[in-house]
Amino acid sequence: MNRWQLLLYTLLLLVLTGLAWHAPAPPPSLGNDCLNLPEEYFNYANIELPPHLQTPNLQTLDNTPAGNPITDAGATLGRVLFYDTKLSANETVACASCHKQALAFTDEATLSTGFEGGLTGRNSMSLAMARFFATGHFFWDERAATLEDQTLIPIQDPVEMGMSLDELVARLGNTEYYPPLFEAAFGTSEITSSRMALAMAQFIRSMVSFQSKYDLARLAAPDVVPVDPLPGLTPQENLGKAIFFGPSAGNCAACHGTEGFVAFGAFNNGLDLEYTDPGKAGNTFSQLDIGLFKAPSLRNAALTAPYMHDGRFETLEEVVNHYDTGLAAHPNLSQFLRVGGPNGPPRRLNLSAEEKAGLIAFLNTLTDTVFITDERWSNPFCTDPVFTIDPVKQDGWQVFPNPAADFINIRIDAPLGQDFHLKLLSTDGRLYYSGSFNGQTFQLARKDWPAGLYYLQLSEGGRHWVKEVVWK
Repeated sequence: MNRWQLLLYTLLLLVLTGLAWHAPAPPPSLGNDCLNLPEEYFNYANIELPPHLQTPNLQTLDNTPAGNPITDAGATLGRVLFYDTKLSANETVACASCHKQALAFTDEATLSTGFEGGLTGRNSMSLAMARFFATGHFFWDERAATLEDQTLIPIQDPVEMGMSLDELVARLGNTEYYPPLFEAAFGTSEITSSRMALAMAQFIRSMVSFQSKYDLARLAAPDVVPVDPLPGLTPQENLGKAIFFGPSAGNCAACHGTEGFVAFGAFNNGLDLEYTDPGKAGNTFSQLDIGLFKAPSLRNAALTAPYMHDGRFETLEEVVNHYDTGLAAHPNLSQFLRVGGPNGPPRRLNLSAEEKAGLIAFLNTLTDTVFITDERWSNPFCTDPVFTIDPVKQDGWQVFPNPAADFINIRIDAPLGQDFHLKLLSTDGRLYYSGSFNGQTFQLARKDWPAGLYYLQLSEGGRHWVKEVVWK
Protein backbone atom coordinates (compact mmCIF):
# COMPACT_ATOMS: atom_id res chain seq x y z
CA MET A 1 0.00 0.00 0.00
CA ASN A 2 1.54 3.34 -1.08
CA ARG A 3 1.30 6.45 1.00
CA TRP A 4 -1.66 7.88 -0.94
CA GLN A 5 -3.60 4.68 -0.44
CA LEU A 6 -2.65 4.74 3.24
CA LEU A 7 -3.81 8.36 3.56
CA LEU A 8 -7.10 7.57 1.80
CA TYR A 9 -7.64 4.54 4.03
CA THR A 10 -6.95 6.62 7.16
CA LEU A 11 -9.39 9.35 6.10
CA LEU A 12 -12.06 6.77 5.31
CA LEU A 13 -11.54 5.16 8.70
CA LEU A 14 -11.88 8.49 10.45
CA VAL A 15 -15.11 9.27 8.59
CA LEU A 16 -16.62 5.86 9.37
CA THR A 17 -15.56 6.12 12.99
CA GLY A 18 -17.13 9.57 13.24
CA LEU A 19 -20.36 8.26 11.77
CA ALA A 20 -20.47 5.40 14.24
CA TRP A 21 -19.76 7.50 17.31
CA HIS A 22 -22.65 8.93 19.29
CA ALA A 23 -22.42 11.49 22.03
CA PRO A 24 -23.62 10.23 25.41
CA ALA A 25 -27.27 10.91 26.12
CA PRO A 26 -27.90 13.92 28.34
CA PRO A 27 -29.16 13.25 31.86
CA PRO A 28 -32.94 13.05 32.35
CA SER A 29 -34.37 16.55 32.43
CA LEU A 30 -37.68 17.99 33.54
CA GLY A 31 -37.47 20.91 31.16
CA ASN A 32 -36.68 21.84 27.58
CA ASP A 33 -37.66 24.66 25.27
CA CYS A 34 -41.04 23.19 24.35
CA LEU A 35 -43.89 24.46 26.50
CA ASN A 36 -47.39 23.05 26.63
CA LEU A 37 -49.33 25.93 28.17
CA PRO A 38 -53.11 26.32 27.78
CA GLU A 39 -54.51 28.90 25.39
CA GLU A 40 -56.36 30.47 28.31
CA TYR A 41 -54.86 30.77 31.75
CA PHE A 42 -55.68 28.22 34.40
CA ASN A 43 -57.52 29.69 37.36
CA TYR A 44 -55.00 30.32 40.09
CA ALA A 45 -56.21 33.66 41.43
CA ASN A 46 -59.80 32.77 42.31
CA ILE A 47 -59.88 29.10 43.24
CA GLU A 48 -63.22 28.55 44.95
CA LEU A 49 -62.60 26.91 48.29
CA PRO A 50 -65.34 25.01 50.13
CA PRO A 51 -67.04 26.84 53.03
CA HIS A 52 -65.04 25.01 55.71
CA LEU A 53 -61.85 26.47 54.20
CA GLN A 54 -63.25 29.99 54.11
CA THR A 55 -63.69 30.36 57.86
CA PRO A 56 -61.79 33.11 59.70
CA ASN A 57 -59.69 30.64 61.71
CA LEU A 58 -57.96 29.63 58.46
CA GLN A 59 -58.25 32.72 56.28
CA THR A 60 -56.62 34.93 58.90
CA LEU A 61 -53.52 32.72 58.60
CA ASP A 62 -53.05 33.55 54.91
CA ASN A 63 -49.48 34.88 54.48
CA THR A 64 -50.04 36.39 51.01
CA PRO A 65 -48.48 39.88 51.11
CA ALA A 66 -50.43 42.85 49.81
CA GLY A 67 -47.71 43.48 47.25
CA ASN A 68 -47.85 40.03 45.68
CA PRO A 69 -51.41 38.77 45.22
CA ILE A 70 -51.86 35.61 43.16
CA THR A 71 -52.59 36.33 39.49
CA ASP A 72 -53.20 33.84 36.72
CA ALA A 73 -50.34 35.21 34.60
CA GLY A 74 -47.95 35.42 37.56
CA ALA A 75 -48.65 31.87 38.74
CA THR A 76 -48.30 30.61 35.17
CA LEU A 77 -44.82 32.12 35.00
CA GLY A 78 -44.13 30.63 38.42
CA ARG A 79 -45.21 27.20 37.17
CA VAL A 80 -42.75 27.35 34.28
CA LEU A 81 -39.92 28.47 36.56
CA PHE A 82 -40.77 25.77 39.10
CA TYR A 83 -40.37 22.99 36.52
CA ASP A 84 -37.50 24.43 34.48
CA THR A 85 -34.09 22.76 34.87
CA LYS A 86 -32.49 25.95 33.57
CA LEU A 87 -32.62 27.14 37.16
CA SER A 88 -29.78 24.76 38.07
CA ALA A 89 -26.15 25.25 37.06
CA ASN A 90 -25.90 22.16 34.82
CA GLU A 91 -29.60 22.15 33.86
CA THR A 92 -30.30 18.77 35.48
CA VAL A 93 -32.69 19.59 38.33
CA ALA A 94 -35.63 21.88 38.88
CA CYS A 95 -37.60 22.85 41.97
CA ALA A 96 -39.99 20.07 40.96
CA SER A 97 -37.20 17.50 41.17
CA CYS A 98 -37.43 17.63 44.98
CA HIS A 99 -41.08 18.68 45.21
CA LYS A 100 -43.09 16.20 43.14
CA GLN A 101 -46.76 16.84 42.47
CA ALA A 102 -47.71 13.15 42.82
CA LEU A 103 -46.32 13.27 46.37
CA ALA A 104 -48.08 16.52 47.34
CA PHE A 105 -44.95 18.42 46.32
CA THR A 106 -42.44 16.63 48.49
CA ASP A 107 -39.80 13.95 47.85
CA GLU A 108 -39.85 10.23 48.62
CA ALA A 109 -36.11 10.31 49.37
CA THR A 110 -34.90 10.87 52.92
CA LEU A 111 -32.58 13.57 51.57
CA SER A 112 -33.00 14.96 48.07
CA THR A 113 -30.33 14.87 45.37
CA GLY A 114 -28.80 18.13 44.17
CA PHE A 115 -27.54 19.14 40.74
CA GLU A 116 -24.18 17.38 41.11
CA GLY A 117 -25.40 14.39 43.09
CA GLY A 118 -24.91 15.85 46.58
CA LEU A 119 -27.58 15.40 49.24
CA THR A 120 -29.61 18.12 50.88
CA GLY A 121 -29.28 18.66 54.62
CA ARG A 122 -32.93 17.96 55.38
CA ASN A 123 -35.95 16.17 53.97
CA SER A 124 -37.97 18.08 51.35
CA MET A 125 -41.09 19.55 52.91
CA SER A 126 -44.49 19.42 51.24
CA LEU A 127 -45.50 22.73 49.67
CA ALA A 128 -49.25 22.08 49.86
CA MET A 129 -51.16 24.75 51.82
CA ALA A 130 -47.99 26.85 52.23
CA ARG A 131 -50.16 29.93 51.91
CA PHE A 132 -51.77 29.19 55.29
CA PHE A 133 -48.62 28.94 57.39
CA ALA A 134 -49.33 31.87 59.67
CA THR A 135 -45.85 33.19 60.41
CA GLY A 136 -45.01 33.30 56.70
CA HIS A 137 -41.52 31.93 57.49
CA PHE A 138 -40.19 28.99 55.49
CA PHE A 139 -37.78 26.06 55.65
CA TRP A 140 -37.75 23.65 58.57
CA ASP A 141 -35.82 26.21 60.65
CA GLU A 142 -37.92 29.17 59.39
CA ARG A 143 -34.80 30.97 58.20
CA ALA A 144 -36.60 32.50 55.20
CA ALA A 145 -38.66 35.48 56.34
CA THR A 146 -41.13 35.11 53.47
CA LEU A 147 -42.08 32.61 50.79
CA GLU A 148 -40.68 35.06 48.24
CA ASP A 149 -37.29 34.87 49.98
CA GLN A 150 -37.49 31.09 50.20
CA THR A 151 -37.90 30.55 46.45
CA LEU A 152 -34.47 31.99 45.61
CA ILE A 153 -32.41 30.24 48.29
CA PRO A 154 -32.35 26.69 46.78
CA ILE A 155 -31.33 28.15 43.41
CA GLN A 156 -28.18 29.62 44.98
CA ASP A 157 -27.47 26.69 47.29
CA PRO A 158 -24.14 24.99 46.36
CA VAL A 159 -25.68 21.53 46.78
CA GLU A 160 -29.20 22.00 45.51
CA MET A 161 -29.00 24.01 42.28
CA GLY A 162 -25.67 25.89 42.35
CA MET A 163 -26.69 28.94 40.33
CA SER A 164 -26.01 32.64 40.85
CA LEU A 165 -28.96 34.94 40.32
CA ASP A 166 -27.09 37.13 37.84
CA GLU A 167 -26.20 34.09 35.73
CA LEU A 168 -29.78 32.90 35.88
CA VAL A 169 -31.20 36.24 34.75
CA ALA A 170 -28.86 36.18 31.74
CA ARG A 171 -29.73 32.56 30.94
CA LEU A 172 -33.48 33.13 31.03
CA GLY A 173 -33.09 36.26 28.93
CA ASN A 174 -31.66 34.14 26.12
CA THR A 175 -34.83 32.05 25.82
CA GLU A 176 -37.77 32.75 23.55
CA TYR A 177 -40.46 31.98 26.08
CA TYR A 178 -39.48 33.88 29.23
CA PRO A 179 -39.65 37.52 28.02
CA PRO A 180 -43.33 37.16 26.96
CA LEU A 181 -44.18 35.33 30.18
CA PHE A 182 -42.59 38.08 32.29
CA GLU A 183 -44.37 40.75 30.25
CA ALA A 184 -47.73 39.05 30.75
CA ALA A 185 -47.13 38.75 34.49
CA PHE A 186 -45.56 42.15 35.22
CA GLY A 187 -46.27 44.46 32.30
CA THR A 188 -42.74 44.50 30.83
CA SER A 189 -40.41 41.77 29.60
CA GLU A 190 -37.66 42.67 32.05
CA ILE A 191 -36.35 39.56 33.81
CA THR A 192 -35.18 40.02 37.39
CA SER A 193 -34.62 37.69 40.30
CA SER A 194 -37.15 39.60 42.41
CA ARG A 195 -39.80 39.01 39.75
CA MET A 196 -38.87 35.32 39.67
CA ALA A 197 -39.44 35.17 43.42
CA LEU A 198 -42.81 36.88 43.14
CA ALA A 199 -44.01 34.52 40.41
CA MET A 200 -42.83 31.31 42.07
CA ALA A 201 -44.37 32.40 45.38
CA GLN A 202 -47.68 32.98 43.60
CA PHE A 203 -47.56 29.51 42.08
CA ILE A 204 -46.77 27.85 45.42
CA ARG A 205 -49.44 29.81 47.29
CA SER A 206 -51.99 28.62 44.74
CA MET A 207 -51.34 24.98 45.80
CA VAL A 208 -54.48 24.44 47.85
CA SER A 209 -55.71 20.93 48.60
CA PHE A 210 -59.45 20.70 49.31
CA GLN A 211 -60.99 17.70 47.51
CA SER A 212 -60.12 14.77 49.77
CA LYS A 213 -62.57 12.26 51.24
CA TYR A 214 -62.57 14.32 54.42
CA ASP A 215 -63.51 17.47 52.48
CA LEU A 216 -66.37 15.73 50.70
CA ALA A 217 -67.68 14.51 54.04
CA ARG A 218 -67.41 18.03 55.49
CA LEU A 219 -69.33 19.46 52.55
CA ALA A 220 -72.11 16.93 53.05
CA ALA A 221 -72.36 17.68 56.77
CA PRO A 222 -71.22 21.29 57.27
CA ASP A 223 -72.68 21.66 60.77
CA VAL A 224 -70.86 18.72 62.36
CA VAL A 225 -68.38 19.91 64.98
CA PRO A 226 -64.82 18.51 64.82
CA VAL A 227 -65.13 15.94 67.60
CA ASP A 228 -68.40 14.45 66.31
CA PRO A 229 -68.64 11.72 63.63
CA LEU A 230 -68.99 12.66 59.98
CA PRO A 231 -71.60 10.58 58.10
CA GLY A 232 -69.30 10.33 55.08
CA LEU A 233 -66.52 8.57 57.01
CA THR A 234 -66.31 4.97 58.18
CA PRO A 235 -66.54 4.08 61.89
CA GLN A 236 -62.78 3.49 61.93
CA GLU A 237 -62.08 6.86 60.27
CA ASN A 238 -64.43 8.61 62.71
CA LEU A 239 -62.65 6.95 65.62
CA GLY A 240 -59.42 8.41 64.32
CA LYS A 241 -61.10 11.79 63.82
CA ALA A 242 -62.23 11.81 67.44
CA ILE A 243 -58.69 11.00 68.60
CA PHE A 244 -57.23 13.69 66.35
CA PHE A 245 -59.56 16.48 67.49
CA GLY A 246 -60.39 15.29 71.00
CA PRO A 247 -58.69 17.41 73.69
CA SER A 248 -58.64 14.44 76.07
CA ALA A 249 -57.51 11.98 73.39
CA GLY A 250 -54.71 12.58 70.88
CA ASN A 251 -55.27 16.34 70.71
CA CYS A 252 -53.33 16.51 67.43
CA ALA A 253 -55.49 19.54 66.68
CA ALA A 254 -53.57 21.59 69.22
CA CYS A 255 -50.91 22.04 66.55
CA HIS A 256 -52.79 21.04 63.39
CA GLY A 257 -56.22 22.35 64.32
CA THR A 258 -57.43 24.39 61.36
CA GLU A 259 -59.17 22.93 58.33
CA GLY A 260 -55.86 23.36 56.54
CA PHE A 261 -54.27 21.03 59.14
CA VAL A 262 -51.39 23.50 59.26
CA ALA A 263 -49.53 24.29 62.46
CA PHE A 264 -49.26 27.95 63.43
CA GLY A 265 -45.54 28.01 64.18
CA ALA A 266 -42.42 25.97 64.88
CA PHE A 267 -42.40 23.42 67.71
CA ASN A 268 -40.13 21.01 69.51
CA ASN A 269 -42.03 17.77 69.03
CA GLY A 270 -39.98 15.53 71.29
CA LEU A 271 -37.49 14.02 68.87
CA ASP A 272 -34.73 12.33 70.85
CA LEU A 273 -31.46 14.11 71.58
CA GLU A 274 -29.29 11.69 69.64
CA TYR A 275 -30.00 13.92 66.65
CA THR A 276 -28.03 17.15 66.75
CA ASP A 277 -29.84 19.38 64.24
CA PRO A 278 -30.46 22.61 66.20
CA GLY A 279 -33.61 23.41 64.25
CA LYS A 280 -34.78 27.00 64.53
CA ALA A 281 -31.89 27.77 66.89
CA GLY A 282 -29.52 27.45 63.93
CA ASN A 283 -31.21 30.58 62.61
CA THR A 284 -31.98 32.53 65.80
CA PHE A 285 -29.08 31.29 68.00
CA SER A 286 -31.50 31.13 70.92
CA GLN A 287 -31.37 28.27 73.43
CA LEU A 288 -35.16 28.38 73.56
CA ASP A 289 -35.32 27.48 69.85
CA ILE A 290 -33.18 24.33 70.00
CA GLY A 291 -35.06 21.48 68.38
CA LEU A 292 -37.92 23.62 67.09
CA PHE A 293 -39.05 22.83 63.54
CA LYS A 294 -41.78 24.11 61.30
CA ALA A 295 -44.75 21.76 61.06
CA PRO A 296 -46.19 21.39 57.54
CA SER A 297 -49.82 20.65 56.71
CA LEU A 298 -51.04 17.12 57.39
CA ARG A 299 -53.13 17.17 54.25
CA ASN A 300 -51.93 14.35 51.97
CA ALA A 301 -49.81 13.03 54.84
CA ALA A 302 -50.16 9.49 53.48
CA LEU A 303 -48.16 10.58 50.41
CA THR A 304 -45.38 12.56 52.04
CA ALA A 305 -43.18 9.87 53.64
CA PRO A 306 -40.56 9.86 54.99
CA TYR A 307 -41.51 12.10 57.89
CA MET A 308 -39.85 14.75 60.07
CA HIS A 309 -37.09 17.16 59.10
CA ASP A 310 -34.58 14.33 58.73
CA GLY A 311 -36.93 11.74 57.26
CA ARG A 312 -36.34 9.38 60.20
CA PHE A 313 -39.85 7.86 60.11
CA GLU A 314 -40.79 5.87 57.03
CA THR A 315 -44.45 5.22 57.86
CA LEU A 316 -47.41 6.89 59.53
CA GLU A 317 -47.38 4.02 62.02
CA GLU A 318 -43.96 5.14 63.21
CA VAL A 319 -45.17 8.73 63.49
CA VAL A 320 -48.19 7.70 65.55
CA ASN A 321 -45.99 5.57 67.81
CA HIS A 322 -43.70 8.54 68.37
CA TYR A 323 -46.55 10.75 69.57
CA ASP A 324 -48.09 7.87 71.51
CA THR A 325 -45.17 6.80 73.70
CA GLY A 326 -41.95 8.09 72.14
CA LEU A 327 -41.72 11.77 73.12
CA ALA A 328 -38.34 12.72 74.57
CA ALA A 329 -38.11 14.96 77.64
CA HIS A 330 -36.44 17.83 75.80
CA PRO A 331 -36.28 21.14 77.73
CA ASN A 332 -37.98 22.88 74.81
CA LEU A 333 -40.69 20.25 74.29
CA SER A 334 -43.93 21.94 73.24
CA GLN A 335 -46.41 22.49 76.06
CA PHE A 336 -49.04 20.79 73.90
CA LEU A 337 -47.06 17.55 74.24
CA ARG A 338 -46.72 17.70 78.03
CA VAL A 339 -48.86 16.62 80.94
CA GLY A 340 -50.05 19.32 83.32
CA GLY A 341 -48.70 22.46 81.70
CA PRO A 342 -45.52 23.95 80.22
CA ASN A 343 -43.17 22.26 82.71
CA GLY A 344 -44.82 18.87 82.85
CA PRO A 345 -43.38 15.57 81.64
CA PRO A 346 -43.93 14.27 78.10
CA ARG A 347 -47.43 12.91 77.65
CA ARG A 348 -48.06 9.23 76.98
CA LEU A 349 -51.28 8.53 75.10
CA ASN A 350 -51.06 4.72 75.37
CA LEU A 351 -53.40 4.26 72.42
CA SER A 352 -54.72 0.79 71.67
CA ALA A 353 -53.92 -0.92 68.37
CA GLU A 354 -57.48 -0.17 67.28
CA GLU A 355 -57.11 3.52 68.10
CA LYS A 356 -53.78 3.79 66.28
CA ALA A 357 -55.30 2.16 63.20
CA GLY A 358 -58.22 4.57 63.40
CA LEU A 359 -55.94 7.61 63.61
CA ILE A 360 -54.02 6.46 60.55
CA ALA A 361 -57.28 5.75 58.71
CA PHE A 362 -58.40 9.31 59.43
CA LEU A 363 -55.11 10.74 58.16
CA ASN A 364 -55.64 8.75 54.97
CA THR A 365 -58.93 10.60 54.41
CA LEU A 366 -56.86 13.75 53.88
CA THR A 367 -55.39 12.37 50.63
CA ASP A 368 -56.51 14.54 47.70
CA THR A 369 -56.02 12.67 44.41
CA VAL A 370 -57.43 15.62 42.45
CA PHE A 371 -54.73 17.91 43.82
CA ILE A 372 -51.87 15.58 42.93
CA THR A 373 -53.08 15.17 39.33
CA ASP A 374 -54.47 18.66 38.57
CA GLU A 375 -52.88 19.94 35.35
CA ARG A 376 -52.55 23.50 36.63
CA TRP A 377 -49.79 22.35 38.99
CA SER A 378 -48.20 19.85 36.60
CA ASN A 379 -45.07 19.95 34.45
CA PRO A 380 -45.73 22.37 31.54
CA PHE A 381 -42.75 21.20 29.49
CA CYS A 382 -43.12 18.74 26.64
CA THR A 383 -40.32 16.40 27.69
CA ASP A 384 -41.18 13.69 30.19
CA PRO A 385 -38.70 13.53 33.09
CA VAL A 386 -37.67 9.91 32.53
CA PHE A 387 -39.15 8.34 29.39
CA THR A 388 -40.18 9.31 25.88
CA ILE A 389 -43.90 8.65 25.72
CA ASP A 390 -45.89 7.88 22.59
CA PRO A 391 -48.90 10.15 23.15
CA VAL A 392 -51.19 8.27 20.76
CA LYS A 393 -52.32 5.70 23.29
CA GLN A 394 -51.31 7.34 26.54
CA ASP A 395 -54.95 7.73 27.55
CA GLY A 396 -55.85 4.27 26.29
CA TRP A 397 -54.97 2.57 29.58
CA GLN A 398 -56.04 3.18 33.14
CA VAL A 399 -54.30 2.50 36.43
CA PHE A 400 -56.41 2.33 39.60
CA PRO A 401 -56.51 2.83 42.51
CA ASN A 402 -53.79 5.45 42.46
CA PRO A 403 -52.45 6.09 45.09
CA ALA A 404 -52.57 2.40 46.00
CA ALA A 405 -51.86 0.38 49.12
CA ASP A 406 -51.72 -3.34 48.25
CA PHE A 407 -52.28 -3.65 44.49
CA ILE A 408 -52.99 -1.72 41.32
CA ASN A 409 -55.23 -2.68 38.43
CA ILE A 410 -54.31 -2.02 34.81
CA ARG A 411 -57.04 -1.84 32.18
CA ILE A 412 -56.06 -1.43 28.52
CA ASP A 413 -58.20 -0.23 25.63
CA ALA A 414 -56.73 -2.66 23.09
CA PRO A 415 -57.82 -5.72 21.06
CA LEU A 416 -57.87 -9.04 22.89
CA GLY A 417 -54.83 -11.24 22.54
CA GLN A 418 -52.12 -8.58 22.52
CA ASP A 419 -48.97 -9.23 24.53
CA PHE A 420 -47.75 -6.47 26.85
CA HIS A 421 -44.70 -6.04 29.03
CA LEU A 422 -44.89 -4.12 32.30
CA LYS A 423 -42.10 -2.53 34.32
CA LEU A 424 -42.25 -0.69 37.63
CA LEU A 425 -39.35 1.69 38.23
CA SER A 426 -38.47 4.13 40.99
CA THR A 427 -37.71 7.73 40.09
CA ASP A 428 -33.98 6.98 40.20
CA GLY A 429 -34.40 4.20 37.60
CA ARG A 430 -34.31 1.18 39.93
CA LEU A 431 -36.33 -1.74 38.53
CA TYR A 432 -38.83 -3.18 41.02
CA TYR A 433 -40.96 -5.31 38.69
CA SER A 434 -40.71 -6.67 35.16
CA GLY A 435 -43.15 -9.12 33.61
CA SER A 436 -45.39 -9.88 30.64
CA PHE A 437 -49.11 -10.50 30.35
CA ASN A 438 -51.72 -11.07 27.66
CA GLY A 439 -55.10 -9.38 27.58
CA GLN A 440 -56.88 -6.20 28.53
CA THR A 441 -56.55 -6.36 32.32
CA PHE A 442 -53.79 -7.12 34.80
CA GLN A 443 -53.37 -6.76 38.56
CA LEU A 444 -49.95 -5.96 40.02
CA ALA A 445 -49.68 -6.97 43.67
CA ARG A 446 -47.36 -5.00 45.88
CA LYS A 447 -44.41 -6.75 47.43
CA ASP A 448 -42.06 -5.13 49.94
CA TRP A 449 -41.81 -1.95 47.87
CA PRO A 450 -41.45 1.24 49.92
CA ALA A 451 -44.01 4.01 49.76
CA GLY A 452 -43.39 6.72 47.22
CA LEU A 453 -43.60 7.75 43.59
CA TYR A 454 -42.91 5.19 40.83
CA TYR A 455 -43.11 5.01 37.04
CA LEU A 456 -45.18 2.23 35.48
CA GLN A 457 -44.01 1.51 31.92
CA LEU A 458 -46.25 -0.43 29.56
CA SER A 459 -44.60 -1.74 26.38
CA GLU A 460 -45.91 -3.38 23.21
CA GLY A 461 -44.34 -3.74 19.78
CA GLY A 462 -41.42 -1.41 20.52
CA ARG A 463 -43.67 1.36 21.85
CA HIS A 464 -43.76 2.54 25.45
CA TRP A 465 -46.30 4.37 27.59
CA VAL A 466 -45.72 5.61 31.12
CA LYS A 467 -47.87 6.62 34.06
CA GLU A 468 -46.91 7.82 37.51
CA VAL A 469 -48.16 5.66 40.38
CA VAL A 470 -47.91 6.19 44.10
CA TRP A 471 -47.64 3.44 46.72
CA LYS A 472 -48.86 4.82 50.04
